Amino acid sequence: MFTLAEVASLNDIQPTYRILKPWWDVFMDYLAVVMLMVAIFAGTMQLTKDQVVCLPVLQSTVNSKAQPSTSGKADFTTVETTTGQGEEASMRTVSFGSAPTVTADIPLSRATSSQYQPTESGQELKKERKDSSGRKTNLDFQQYVFINQMCYHLALPWYSKYFPYLVLIHTIILIVSSNFWFKYPKTCSKIEHFVSILGKCFESPWTTKALSETACEDSEENKQRLTGAQSLPKYVSTSSDEGSPSASTPMITKSGFKFSADKPMIEVPSVTILDKKDGEQAKALFEKVRKFRAHVEDSDLIYKLYVGQTVIKTVKFIFILCYTANFVNTISFEHICNPKVEHLIGYTQFECTHNMAYMLKKLLISYISLICVYGFICLYTLFWLFRIPLKEYSFEKVREESSFSDIPDVKNDFAFLLHMVDQYDQLYSKRFGVFLSEVSENKLREISLNHEWTFEKLRQHVSRNAQDKQELHLFMLSGVPDAVFDLTDLEVLKLELIPEAKIPAKISQMTNLQELHLCHCPAKVEQTAFSFLRDHLRCLHVKFTDVAEIPAWVYLLKTLRELYLIGNLNSENNKMIGLDSLRELRHLKILHVKSNLTKIPPNITDVAPHLTKLVIHNDGTKLVVLNSLKKMTNVAELELQNCELERIPHAIFSLSNLQELDLKSNSIRTIEEIISFQHLKRLTCLKLWHNKIVNIPSSITHIKNLESLYLSNNKLESLPAAVFSLQKLRCLDVSYNSIALIPVEIGLLQNLQHFHITGNKVDVLPKQLFKCVKLRTLCLGQNCITSIPDKVSQLLQLTHLELKGNCLDRLPATLGQCQLLRKNGLLVEDHLFDALPPEVKEVLNQDTSIPFANGI
Repeated sequence: MFTLAEVASLNDIQPTYRILKPWWDVFMDYLAVVMLMVAIFAGTMQLTKDQVVCLPVLQSTVNSKAQPSTSGKADFTTVETTTGQGEEASMRTVSFGSAPTVTADIPLSRATSSQYQPTESGQELKKERKDSSGRKTNLDFQQYVFINQMCYHLALPWYSKYFPYLVLIHTIILIVSSNFWFKYPKTCSKIEHFVSILGKCFESPWTTKALSETACEDSEENKQRLTGAQSLPKYVSTSSDEGSPSASTPMITKSGFKFSADKPMIEVPSVTILDKKDGEQAKALFEKVRKFRAHVEDSDLIYKLYVGQTVIKTVKFIFILCYTANFVNTISFEHICNPKVEHLIGYTQFECTHNMAYMLKKLLISYISLICVYGFICLYTLFWLFRIPLKEYSFEKVREESSFSDIPDVKNDFAFLLHMVDQYDQLYSKRFGVFLSEVSENKLREISLNHEWTFEKLRQHVSRNAQDKQELHLFMLSGVPDAVFDLTDLEVLKLELIPEAKIPAKISQMTNLQELHLCHCPAKVEQTAFSFLRDHLRCLHVKFTDVAEIPAWVYLLKTLRELYLIGNLNSENNKMIGLDSLRELRHLKILHVKSNLTKIPPNITDVAPHLTKLVIHNDGTKLVVLNSLKKMTNVAELELQNCELERIPHAIFSLSNLQELDLKSNSIRTIEEIISFQHLKRLTCLKLWHNKIVNIPSSITHIKNLESLYLSNNKLESLPAAVFSLQKLRCLDVSYNSIALIPVEIGLLQNLQHFHITGNKVDVLPKQLFKCVKLRTLCLGQNCITSIPDKVSQLLQLTHLELKGNCLDRLPATLGQCQLLRKNGLLVEDHLFDALPPEVKEVLNQDTSIPFANGI
C-alpha cells in the first residue's frame, strides 16, 4: 500500500513555479490533497475492515408469512457466529418446534453432526426447547464464509466496492490537469526560463540600488550629493535634458528620457556605482529578457494550454458530479443476496449487512462536497480567463508609478505569464518591467561605462595625430563616458560604432574641440550641447551605412567649415535625403563625399557659392550628370576620383577660380579637351593619374601657370616637347608608364623640383637633366639605366634620389658633392652603396638637421 507522501508527490512542482500559481490553483491543489486523503482513508478502511455478513432466509419463515401458523407461533431462527483467535468457533442455535437443537459451548463440528442424532430423552429436549431462542439453519462456519464472499461480489453495488479507487483515479487526473502546463515539453522550457529570469530580475541589484539613482537623477539635491561623493567626483553625468529644440531646429533629437524628481523615490544608496560583477549580470539580464520576449511573444501556446486544461477540469467535475450523485442512495447497510448455490447449502436467499456502508456514505458525501467546491473554482477560473484579454499586458500603471515611460506593452504568452504573476504579487511585474525599458538599459550601460572609463584611463588614450592635434578615438563602446567631456584640451574626438552615443551639455567645457568624427554613430545631442557645437565645431566627419544614420542636427551647424560624408547616398535608394538640408550650412567651405552617386546632387548647389573645395570619391559608380559644377564658381579644388569618367567634363571649364583638379582613377583615354584649360588662369595643379591616357597633346602649353602635372599610371610612351615649355612647372610625375626616353628639352624646366619617372623603360639619362639645379627629388627607380653621369654633382639641393631596380654596376663618386643628400634619402642596392669610396660614404652617413623632401 502506498503512503500519503508518495501520492502527494504527484502534485509536487518546482517551488519556484509558485509565482505562476494563482490563488485558485493553490486552493484546488489543497482540495486535491484532501480528496487524496479521502481516497486513501476509504481505501485503507476497505482493505482492512470491509466485509458483509449474510444469514439465510428460511423457507418456513417465508411460508409463515404467507400462511399463519394454527398454533399462533412463528418459527424464528437466530444464528450467532463469533470468530476468535483460536482455530475453533462455537455456534449456538435455538429452534422452536420439532427441529433438533445445538447446545451452547459445543464445538461447531460436534454441533453440526449432532443435529442428525436423536436426543436421549424427551425431558432433555423439552428443557432445551425452553432455553432455545432461534431456529436451526443446517449451515456451518465455512459455508457462512463462502456465502459472505459470494454476496460481497454479487449483492454489493459496484460503487461501494470501487469508490476509493475511483476517487483516487479522479483526483490524480485532476492533479495532472492542474500541472500539465508545467510539464508539457513545448511550454515547460519557456516557463522555466521565465521563472528563472523573473527571479533574477527581482533580486538584481540594478532594480534596487542603481534604479533609485535613475529615478531621482533630476533632483538638484541629489545632483549635489552625487557631485560631492568620493566614489564619483566628476565622472557621473549630472546633465539633464534642458528642453526640446525650438521650432527653427526641428531636427534635433532629444537625448532620450527626462527623469522626474517629483515622483516617490527610494533613498540614494551610499555607493553610487554598481559593482562590476553586478553590472555585468544586469547587462546579461537585459539581453536575456530581450531574447526571451522575442521567443515567447510570437505564440500563445501557453495560454491555450492553460485554457484547455481548465476546460478539461470543468468537464471532469461535471462528469464526476453527474454519475456520483446517482450512487449515493445505492450505498446502504442491508442487501438481499441470491447466490444460486442452493445445491451446496440448501438455501436460495440471504439477507446481508455491509459494515462499511455508513462510513462510505459519509465519505462519498464529503467527496461530492469537495468536487462541488472544486467545480465552482474551475468555473471562476474560466470566467477570469475570458473576462479580460489575457494575451495583452499593459505596463501603464508601472509607467505612471516609475520613472520609465518607455516600458513597452507585451502580448501573447509573455502577457499571459505576467498576468499569472500578478495574481501572486504585482511587485514582480513592476520590477520586471525595468528590464524591458531601453532607458533603464541605457542608464545601466552609462553607469557601467563611467565606472570603467575613468578620467585617467581616457587621458592615457589621448594621442597626437598627423596634424599635431590632441585626438581621442573611442571604438565600440556602449556610450560616451562622461569623463570625456572633462578633457578640456581635446581638439579631435572620434566616436566609432557607438549606437547609443549621447552628447550632453557638458561638452561645452571642451572649448578647444573643433573636429568631430561620427563613424556609424548616430549621436543624439541635448539642446545646450547643440548650441555649443553650432558655434564652435569647424570640421565634421560622418561615416554611415544608410543616410538615416546621419544625425539631423548635422544640417543645422551653421558655422561648420568642413563636412565629410562617407556612405551610401545613391539617389535611387535614398533620394538624396541626406543632402536636402545642406542649404543651411552657409559657412561650409569643404565638402567631401565618398559614396556611389550617379550625378552631382542638385542640392549641393545650395552651398555651391560658398564651397572652395569639393571632393567626390565614387567607388566605381559612373558619374553621369555634372552640370551642377558650373554653379560652383568659387571652387578652388575639385576632386572627381573613381567616377568612371571617359573624358574631362566640360562643366569644369567654367570654374574660373579652379586651382587644383584631380581626376584620379577614372577611364580617361584622351585629353584633347585640355586646350580649354587655357581659360582657367589660376589652375596650378593637374592630376590625371591612374587613367588610360596614351599621349599628351601639344595644347598643354596653353596652361601657362601649371606648376604640378601628375600623369603616373597611364599608358604614355613618350613625353612631347610641349610639356617642357611649361616654365613654371615644379613637379612632374610620369611614373609607371612606358616611356623609353627623357627628352633633352627637360633642361628647360629650370624651376623643376620634383621629377618622378619610376617604373618606365628609360636606359639613358640626358646630361640636360642635371641642368635642373633646383631638383630636390629625383625618382629613377625600376628602369633600364646602366650608369649615372658624374654631373649629378650639380644637383646641390637634391635630398631624395631613387635608383633601385636599374642595371647599375657602380655609383659615381661625385654623389658626395650633393651637399643635402644623405643615406636615408638614397634608395639604392646595398652592394652599390658599399662600393662607394669611404669618404663618400662618410659624407652620406652624416647627420643633418636640414629636412629633405620625401616625394610629393
